[in-house]
Amino acid sequence: MQIERARIALPAARRYRCVMGEELDKILVTTMNDVPGYDIVAVYGEVFGLIVRARNIFSNLGAGLRTLVGGEVGGYTTLLSDSRNHAIERLRMAAQEKGGNAVVAMRFDCNEIANLMSEIAAYGAAVTIRKK
Repeated sequence: MQIERARIALPAARRYRCVMGEELDKILVTTMNDVPGYDIVAVYGEVFGLIVRARNIFSNLGAGLRTLVGGEVGGYTTLLSDSRNHAIERLRMAAQEKGGNAVVAMRFDCNEIANLMSEIAAYGAAVTIRKK
């Protein structure tokens, strides 16, 4: 019975994620302080999306060896790129929770924690914009 329920619920969960993804895609994120062709009609304050990620020990060893010969460390590039995208997704969710339909003045902040993990924060101001 449990397996049948899980099979039935999974498509609904996927549909929900798709709908949420479409809703979040409607939230504009820009590094500018204003949006050409739009008026900012409400400001809800600062919002942020934060993620902390770590590579596994084998990837860290491989990256350490890469520093000896030089070149790009592809695993870390992928990790940080995915982390930024995830931080922006969380930023959009935070803006939506405050009632905004856009984030202006978005910036990234990146830090290392204990030389093991990378912290990526996307932050900006949640606003409501309307076409002029």
